[in-house]
Amino acid sequence: MAQSVPPGDIQTQPNSKIVFNAPYDDKHTYHIKVINSSARRIGYGIKTTNMKRLGVDPPCGVLDPKEAVLLAVSCDAFAFGQEDTNNDRITVEWTNTPDGAAKQFRREWFQGDGMVRRKNLPIEYNP
Repeated sequence: MAQSVPPGDIQTQPNSKIVFNAPYDDKHTYHIKVINSSARRIGYGIKTTNMKRLGVDPPCGVLDPKEAVLLAVSCDAFAFGQEDTNNDRITVEWTNTPDGAAKQFRREWFQGDGMVRRKNLPIEYNP
């Protein structure tokens, strides 16, 4: 019963924040690595506080124990200093996959009563 066991830890590289550097008149892409350091298969999904400016590819997936994935976090061009960027962040959500489930992401894993963990990565914009 995968749902009764809390999801284990993940690691992200970088660990605590994502930094974009000016100029912001063109799209930037920054790669982050998500590593499943637990002993169970997990499903992950990425959320962002600013869908207009920030994108993540792939936005969701499944990781076996000790498996890693490289995510491309993109920041579209915007008027730096004229838009509020204080609350920009991406959030990694993850949960254990049900026992015997195929290695294919399912949104409903996050909608039941199983435990979902979150890790926030704030975004910093250097002028």
